[in-house]
Amino acid sequence: MELELRHLRVLCAVADTGSVGRAAAQLGYSQPAVSTQLTRIERHLGEPLFERDASGARVTPYGAEVVDQARDVLARADAIGHRPAAVRPRRTLRVAATNSPVLSGTLSRARTRLPELSLTMTSVYASSRIVELLEEGAADVAIAADYPGMELRHSAAVRHRGIVTEPTFVALPDRHRLRQYAQVQLADLAEDEWFLTPDDGAGWPGVFYDACTAAGFTPVAVHEFLGDTAQLQTMIADGLGVSMVQPTLRPIPHVVVKPLAGSPLWCRYVLAWRPDAVTDDIVDALFQSATAAYRDLVAQAPHLRAWASRTWSGPGV
Repeated sequence: MELELRHLRVLCAVADTGSVGRAAAQLGYSQPAVSTQLTRIERHLGEPLFERDASGARVTPYGAEVVDQARDVLARADAIGHRPAAVRPRRTLRVAATNSPVLSGTLSRARTRLPELSLTMTSVYASSRIVELLEEGAADVAIAADYPGMELRHSAAVRHRGIVTEPTFVALPDRHRLRQYAQVQLADLAEDEWFLTPDDGAGWPGVFYDACTAAGFTPVAVHEFLGDTAQLQTMIADGLGVSMVQPTLRPIPHVVVKPLAGSPLWCRYVLAWRPDAVTDDIVDALFQSATAAYRDLVAQAPHLRAWASRTWSGPGV
């Protein structure tokens, strides 16, 4: 005899079910027919493939080798004529982003909302440089920052949409003389040393110095700082200075975050994009991702929620 695919299916069915009778039922054959075929196959191969008794059929060591080979042949036979589905390459969306707390939450949500896209991110400090990347076609979409009265400037090749406008708070060491105040007058910090991030090309730190001038002072000492917030907070906790911070910042031990009385400084996060590279549905998905990310940050910032409650409390608010 010559082994055919139907013979191999018999071997696999007996091995899978552990019984000639159950294999016959699975294959739609009679039990005597399966038993006869199994005997012929074993005679052809010259060794028993199964040990059969009243409890069923157990594969022998040699039978296990034959069954493995049979499964491989059947799998290859089933694959004949079937082409693998073409894998569509995912489009890459190039994202440029400034130091914004909404970035992480925005990207993680966008990956869920836009599974057909592969997101690549470039960290860029200056919002002015972000605009340049968009104008040059080196980025498709971006998260940037600007300030009231100093809105992001760009050509008609770029569009933008405000995500959120938030007040700027101040971070102090927890032993600071103003630590017990619910809010801090900017003028009361005239004698403190400051950590300030460099020029962002969108108005910072000019808006800070303007606010200080309006409060009647010029900072006595300014340390230019461009690093991560953990390092900044460590230096504040050590009493080396104070700093303007985003109100969603979660303070480390020995640091307190306070609102400024009268909210003299505000910052806006902006979603910017090239309309020739990004469709409206992608923009909407990114915007919704960013606003959801910001809501999560607010939920984790009791000092911001307390400020909002005091600032906007009252009938009809």
